[in-house]
Amino acid sequence: MKFRPLHDRVVVKRVDAEEKTTGGIIIPDTAKEKPSQGEITAVGPGGRDEAGKLIPIDLKVGDRVLFGKWSGTEVKIDGQELLIMKESDIMGVLTDVPAAKKKAA
Repeated sequence: MKFRPLHDRVVVKRVDAEEKTTGGIIIPDTAKEKPSQGEITAVGPGGRDEAGKLIPIDLKVGDRVLFGKWSGTEVKIDGQELLIMKESDIMGVLTDVPAAKKKAA
């Protein structure tokens, strides 16, 4: 099933948190927090200003983003857990993400 978000909404797939700290300590599943990083999987056309003019979204599919801990609405589409959120809920785009981390996502 394909899903196309409306207006200024985006669909984000959470990127799993690291299993180890930088010091090498393994973090058990029960102590992990939900990751606040994700990859954009779908983008709406954008919002409209007071004059009705379309304002396109600055994000694109494949962007790695940071968002707030309680941002978005969790949905399950084709067995995959996704978040639907407004563009304004996203704090920024991560750049220079190492290829190994990007492939693991």
